Amino acid sequence: MKDFIILTDSCCDLPSDMLNNLNIHYLGLVCNLDGKEFVEDSGKTLSYKKFYDSIRSGSMPTTSQVNSYRFYEEFEQAVKNNLPVLYVGFSSILSGTYNSAAIAREEILEKYPEADISVVDSKSASMGHGLLVYYAAKLREEGKSKEEVVQWLEDNKLKLCHVFTVDDLQHLKRGGRVSPTAAAIGSLLNIKPVLYVNNNGELKNFLKAKGSKRAIKMLFEKFEEHVVNPEEQVIFICHSDYLEGAEDLAQMIKDKYKVKDVVINYIGTVIGSHTGAGTIGLFFLGDTREP
Repeated sequence: MKDFIILTDSCCDLPSDMLNNLNIHYLGLVCNLDGKEFVEDSGKTLSYKKFYDSIRSGSMPTTSQVNSYRFYEEFEQAVKNNLPVLYVGFSSILSGTYNSAAIAREEILEKYPEADISVVDSKSASMGHGLLVYYAAKLREEGKSKEEVVQWLEDNKLKLCHVFTVDDLQHLKRGGRVSPTAAAIGSLLNIKPVLYVNNNGELKNFLKAKGSKRAIKMLFEKFEEHVVNPEEQVIFICHSDYLEGAEDLAQMIKDKYKVKDVVINYIGTVIGSHTGAGTIGLFFLGDTREP
């Protein structure tokens, strides 16, 4: 079987050691914090702790996508090395990064008609996106072809469940996901929204909890409601500088289910710019994404 490159972008929020161990290529989106531009690189240049401390101190970072030129360079290098490429991208409805990859692919094919490049819209975010990339890399390890991996991704990506709770409603207000009035009242009453990513790859509100502990319990309840064959799964949990909450959720799962593993990692600077600090996300394969 001919080898192929698996490429993703930094919104997968995968740990750097996992990226290295699974030989996953990675392009960083850009975070602008306090007038300085950082290309996301798994917390190496800008540590997650420093980033979230800055947000808590009032910084309001902005982000930008990976442009088509950077994808073109990555694709061209693979073509020159006679290697096919599979790019698995951040939800196209949340970022233009996937579209940049699609544009670069078309440009490459004009110059190199023999190029073998597939681009897959994960319709996923953060470590939900990352979990699909993880499974793609594992299938490659098992000897599956690029075409077989692409088919698996297309068949299973809408079974990849995402449930989140967000601590800071002001960031949801900034992104237009809650009204200023709802954000003010929710903050006053310690209301924590519970959200999911739907089949279109959009983030949607669907539940409210009184306090963070109850919100985390609701994530676990959604896991119980929708998970399929948990004993066969690796579960991913992300957090924006709220490790205690992530570990509590992981323990709830481990206490009741014999899953293969639970992987916990930070939400990166790009997605964290839009969620704020204190977010928890849970990702697993289930019967449906919809609540």
